Amino acid sequence: MAGTADLLLDGYARIAEESRAVLDGLPPALLAYRIDPSANTIAWLIWHLTRIEDDHLAGAFGTGQVWIDDGWVKRFALPFPDDAHGYGQTSADVAEVQPSADDLLGYFEAVHARSVDLLGGVTDDDLDRVVDTRWDPPVTLAVRLVSVLSDGLQHVGQAAYVRGVAERLTKA
Repeated sequence: MAGTADLLLDGYARIAEESRAVLDGLPPALLAYRIDPSANTIAWLIWHLTRIEDDHLAGAFGTGQVWIDDGWVKRFALPFPDDAHGYGQTSADVAEVQPSADDLLGYFEAVHARSVDLLGGVTDDDLDRVVDTRWDPPVTLAVRLVSVLSDGLQHVGQAAYVRGVAERLTKA
């Protein structure tokens, strides 16, 4: 029978598998493709889901963010505060996220590796620990981890959809 850590690792591995598939062989021009002028790009969607995983797991486990600690913030050189992760950004902000696929995948892989390390030790007893008191009720580790998992799966699904639409329309 799988334990808590195994279940979490499986879920987060699904985000990784799908993110890699979206970026694999993606032409650079399609990273910034928009279905309409206000839609999110593949680059923004993958950056955002990675930033959320990085930010929220760092907060939940009391670690630094890979984005900042490993210098990805400087490498991407986005015109946002260092702690920005995409929540509440405008269409113009979305357009500013234009990394290379290699940088995007590199940052994602670094965050995923850190997440695997953190999640591998989670036990049932850890799940009720409060990790964020800014909400009512306060957020437990279980709620935070499922929230990040849900967000990641939704956004990678959106990125896969955008890739599919872009590839069909650009071949026409």
